[in-house]
Amino acid sequence: MAHEPDIEQFKKWSTEQQINWIVEHYLQDLYWVIRPIVKTHEDTDDVLQNVLLKAYKYLPKFRFESKLYSWLYRISVNEALNYIKKNARMKAIDTQELLIQSLRSDPYYDGDEMLLQLEQILQSLPDKQQEVFRLKYFSEMTYEQMSELLGTSVGALKASYHLAVKKIKEKIA
Repeated sequence: MAHEPDIEQFKKWSTEQQINWIVEHYLQDLYWVIRPIVKTHEDTDDVLQNVLLKAYKYLPKFRFESKLYSWLYRISVNEALNYIKKNARMKAIDTQELLIQSLRSDPYYDGDEMLLQLEQILQSLPDKQQEVFRLKYFSEMTYEQMSELLGTSVGALKASYHLAVKKIKEKIA
């Protein structure tokens, strides 16, 4: 995870300077928050553009009561989930079906059937369990890092992760 800016200095900058700092320091991290949710590079770029536009719009109102990255992370997840739901409605298909189709059509997908099965199982989990599992398993975050990022207790995160793992094991068996 990227470092936080010097808040007092950051507040003095124009919104354009703030966005430039965000792009320079957080763009890659935000890309990899969005990519596992929407599956394709093109969709990730679209969502990332929306995230930056939303950040630009709301940065002047941001009060720094949470860390900047935590705020951007929440925007990224929400924008990615909204993007999936909007595309599923437009195509009149199930969200899970759309995600699987996107994964299969992604040029970076290597045809790994276990990955496809894991993605299908993850899509069946509640959003919170999906998010915690992805952060712990794919991003290798500690519970403490997730707690800071999500504003949730370590105990609740451990419970969500273990429930997700249990459900995944049951569905694989």
